[in-house]
Amino acid sequence: MKRTVICCLIGLVSVSLMVTAADTARAQAAGKPTEKSLYERLGGVDAIATVVDDFIERLLVNDILNANPAIKASRDSRPKAGLKYHVTALVCSVTGGPEQYTGRSMKDSHKHLNISEAEWQAMAADFKTTLDKFKVPQKEQDELFAIVGTTKADIVTAK
Repeated sequence: MKRTVICCLIGLVSVSLMVTAADTARAQAAGKPTEKSLYERLGGVDAIATVVDDFIERLLVNDILNANPAIKASRDSRPKAGLKYHVTALVCSVTGGPEQYTGRSMKDSHKHLNISEAEWQAMAADFKTTLDKFKVPQKEQDELFAIVGTTKADIVTAK
C-alpha cells in the first residue's frame, strides 16, 4: 500500500509538473503574471509533509486496504517513515517543488498489489478527509485529485 501511494503520487507529480510548466510558459509568452505553483499554494515541503504524515497514518489503519494481503505484506516490508519520506518527495516534486522523487513508476510499484476499485476509493476517501482536516482549498484539492486520477489505470488492476 505504501508503495502504491508513492506510485500514485509520483504519477500525479509528473503530470502536474508538465501541466504547470506548460501553463507557466504560455502565461509568460502572453505577458501575463504567472500563478504560484501548486507546491507554493500548498505551503511548501513542511506543509506537504504534515499532510502526508496524516494521510499515511489513515491508510495504515484502513480496514478495506488492510484486507488485501498483498497491500499488508507491502506495508509490513517497509518502515512507515521511509514511506512518508518518499510520498512527501513525490508530492513536492509533482506539484512544482524542488524535491526530486527517485522511486519506481506507479505501474511497477503497484502491479503486484492487485488493487481493486473499492481499495482505490478507500484511498481517495482518506485523502479527501486529510485534505479537509488541513483546510486545503477546493481548487488545490481538485488539482491534487486530477493528478492522482492520472495514475489510476496503472494502479487499479483487480477485476
